[in-house]
Amino acid sequence: MPDQQVVSWLRDKYMIICSELDERGRRRWAAMEARSLGWGGVAAVALATGLSDRTVRNGIREIGRSDELGDRQRKPGAGRKRRECEQPGILKALDALVEPDSRGDPMPPLRWTCKSTRSLAAEINSQGFMISSVKVGELLKLQGYSLQSNRKTVEGKRHPDRDAQFRFIANRVRARSRCGEPAISIDTKKKETLGNLKNAGKTYRRRGEPVKVKTHDFPDKELGKAVPYGVYDIAINEAGVTVGIGSDTAEFAVAAIQRWGQRMGSKRYDAPRRVLITADCG
Repeated sequence: MPDQQVVSWLRDKYMIICSELDERGRRRWAAMEARSLGWGGVAAVALATGLSDRTVRNGIREIGRSDELGDRQRKPGAGRKRRECEQPGILKALDALVEPDSRGDPMPPLRWTCKSTRSLAAEINSQGFMISSVKVGELLKLQGYSLQSNRKTVEGKRHPDRDAQFRFIANRVRARSRCGEPAISIDTKKKETLGNLKNAGKTYRRRGEPVKVKTHDFPDKELGKAVPYGVYDIAINEAGVTVGIGSDTAEFAVAAIQRWGQRMGSKRYDAPRRVLITADCG
């Protein structure tokens, strides 16, 4: 059993110098201390530093053959083996998990997955392998994968009457304009939560005095939400927006169109009998 006083002394020395040494330097420092102690020195140094007995002995051998490594930290081929070499089949297991949820061309140069590295590591470990989420990320990168979200690119079949439908609408709009009757497009905008909430963008303020807003963007029952409703006059390229604080209902849509007619439409159209209304449904 190594002398505890010697072990404590070595530990104090090692804690002072270890941050300045690389792998090779730590190994050689431990070897020199072990040689200076003589019999039992390897065990004492290993206990004090946390290095293995084998590492200390390798350092002693290196001191006797100083030119063998050159500028290298280790011998060629030394060090911990790669997970994919230690555990044959782990790459195939990883690819089998990713492939059902992969996106894009199955051939290089681009593949990506929407599964997280932690969930993949957990599934692989459940099959009897040992791997960390960090290593999963490294293996995925080597195999040409990257983590991405899905993207809206798949469209439905094109309707055979699509162009005819739009030409019909355009002709009706032009006909109403020639007759001096309004043709409008209506659109419900994105609803906004009202209150002292965070918004994108910046304003000039004195340093250290930002505008203070609520931590969470929860709706205020008293204030409700703002419901913008737009009415666009196609012929004259002019629009008006009505903002409500209730629900987006048909009653609100009718009220918004009526308000447009009273405030804007009446200035251009003299008591029209008809109004053409279009909506993009998007």
